[in-house]
Amino acid sequence: MSTITAAQVNELRKKTGAGMMDCKKALVEAEGDFEKATDILRKKGQKLASSRADRSANEGVVLSTVVADGTKAYAVMLNCETDFVAQNKEVIDFTRAILNLAVEKELDTIDALKSAEMNGRTVVENITDMVGKTGEKMELGAFGFVAGAKAFAYTHPGNKIAAIAAFNKSEVSDIDTVGKDVVMQIAAMAPVAIDKGDVSPAIIDKEIEIGMEQARQEGKPEELLEKIAMGKLNKFFKESTLVNQDFIKDSKKTVGQMLQAADKDLNVIAFERLSLV
Repeated sequence: MSTITAAQVNELRKKTGAGMMDCKKALVEAEGDFEKATDILRKKGQKLASSRADRSANEGVVLSTVVADGTKAYAVMLNCETDFVAQNKEVIDFTRAILNLAVEKELDTIDALKSAEMNGRTVVENITDMVGKTGEKMELGAFGFVAGAKAFAYTHPGNKIAAIAAFNKSEVSDIDTVGKDVVMQIAAMAPVAIDKGDVSPAIIDKEIEIGMEQARQEGKPEELLEKIAMGKLNKFFKESTLVNQDFIKDSKKTVGQMLQAADKDLNVIAFERLSLV
């Protein structure tokens, strides 16, 4: 058996980011062969990922960005098990590298991002390697992409919430302030759609059902349940659709009215909100 030196262990640690003892064990098993030792560490990560498949990964890192020309915005969520790991600089940097890859390759779906090449391996394989380093279940939990004449992104301090939005126009006075206000509104108020007509039929049916049951539990007459439920639905539209929400910086106007004040033809055409909380 070849003798494994501290220098070899340290070199492998720098190359893979794995712990010192894991690197030493891998080198011993590989009889000093660096490539074999690296494969052993990767396999360990894969094995660990498999063994943790049933664990909850409710913590993580959420980041967002806008491309250089300002027409596209991206957001990614990398999940892990604990906030301790989520706050690790290496994990945050790794999440940012995934985000930058999406921008570089102009990807627009989470499946495309998962299979994209990163350091000679797929993003999913790189995440598996990170599992081996952190000892926690990790997965690419969500991905957001919007495009338009002008796009904006906001990541809330703490990297738990991010919002991105695209507009139909860019040549608008003070568009940067308007855009920032909108993505912060999305992050804070979690709208489900841009306007009433954009809410999915499934959500509408569910809200009507809930409204009718609430009215029934309150003892309201059966013949009035649907009318009461429709009133509750209108309240839902007011509170949960972006342009109908009260503007968080001035509750005397809606977000839609704020947009119209900036430019009568200015509209939000797409948004995404990624949140761990």
